[in-house]
Amino acid sequence: MEEKQVKRRRIVLVPVPAQGHVTPIMQLGKALHLKGFSIIVVQTQYNRVSSSKDFSDFHFLTIPGSLTDSDLKNLGALPFMLKLNQVCEASFKHCLSQLLQEQGDDDIACVIYDEYMYFSQSAAMEFQLPSTALSATAFVCRSVLSKVNAESFLIDMKDPETQDKVFPGLDPLRYKDLPTSAFGPLESILKLYSNAVNIRTASAVIINSASCLESSSLAWLQRELQVPVYPLGPLHIAASAPSSLIEEDRSCIEWLDKQKPSSVLYISLGSLALMQIKDMLEMAWGLSNSNQPFLWVIRPGSVAGSEWRESLPEEFNKLVSERGYIVKWAPQMEGLSHPAVGGFWSHCGWNSTLESIGEGVPMICRPFTGDQRVNARYLESVWRSGVQLEGELDKGTVESSVKRLTVDEEGADMRKRAIDLKEKLEASVRSGGSSSSSLEDFVNSLKMKNFM
Repeated sequence: MEEKQVKRRRIVLVPVPAQGHVTPIMQLGKALHLKGFSIIVVQTQYNRVSSSKDFSDFHFLTIPGSLTDSDLKNLGALPFMLKLNQVCEASFKHCLSQLLQEQGDDDIACVIYDEYMYFSQSAAMEFQLPSTALSATAFVCRSVLSKVNAESFLIDMKDPETQDKVFPGLDPLRYKDLPTSAFGPLESILKLYSNAVNIRTASAVIINSASCLESSSLAWLQRELQVPVYPLGPLHIAASAPSSLIEEDRSCIEWLDKQKPSSVLYISLGSLALMQIKDMLEMAWGLSNSNQPFLWVIRPGSVAGSEWRESLPEEFNKLVSERGYIVKWAPQMEGLSHPAVGGFWSHCGWNSTLESIGEGVPMICRPFTGDQRVNARYLESVWRSGVQLEGELDKGTVESSVKRLTVDEEGADMRKRAIDLKEKLEASVRSGGSSSSSLEDFVNSLKMKNFM
């Protein structure tokens, strides 16, 4: 007798169309799919995730009439995000209506949206569907900043004497560590934060972190938000799900195979950071003088005034060719886990931070914008597994920082602390660990009729 197939309830995911945001929400989808849910990914027309073999069981829908690549170029990143929320709300409501008509009102267990896609919440509320915001660790900072007076805060941010002072209530973060943006005026980022942290009618908040990393921040969120807070991370350990929007060059893994254990500095400044040619040269000089091999990811479009490396002087190529290897994009998790990699020079996006800690790799921190400054400060001052490069880049500082991380005893101590954090994070996602238990609690809450 043929066994009756159990119908899976569906979860709707709404990611921000950017690499750093797509990655964790797809990993969360993988984890929930393993728990028996069917996954629908609702996308905009900009930066769509391909339905690869890793997500062959996911269903992908595109919101009609949403913004495109040309809108991003014309508007800029911050206005783009604000407008995206305006134009997508009606289309998303129509999308949800069609999904409910297909299978019935009880079919959708939850709408999980990136905190910056807050239009999803009102749409879910209209159909009386539970909704949950997915956030990174700096939600606390954004919550605090959303309540500041923009005018007086702007004055404080410009005051050189204030820059190094600890911001009240956010120790050890200084004013200059706060998550302001390089992509637009302060007023715009505060408006975005205000909308993002206002969870309104959300049933819960999911954080891609673990209690062993930041128990006090998680406790603060639980008190302030008055809805359940589920720290399920690191999601890349709990449910590995490759979701690169950029083609990866795997030749770098073959190059790593030829290097000595823990000798290579891996360099990647993320999917958004921009660099001046002058800074690139100072980096190249410092890296060359350090006598350490390095794998350098230079993303197309990341060098000011250049498509890739063509505008860089021959001097740069000569310096790099001696002991370095350059690719346009790398399989980062595979690279960080490679035995040859002994350090990571990073922009300190939250995904990169978690991936580096998760492999026990200490970091050189060069934040570019937003939450990256928060993460860099924690890596250096709280978790003590990183060294931060502040101010203008010069070859001497680059050389000494690389040596501190890869050669000096200080770097060995950082590596020990990073490995200790790695072990704690791995324990958190194992059965019975804090993040694993939090995931079970969230899944069980979806089965309860009073979840909303």
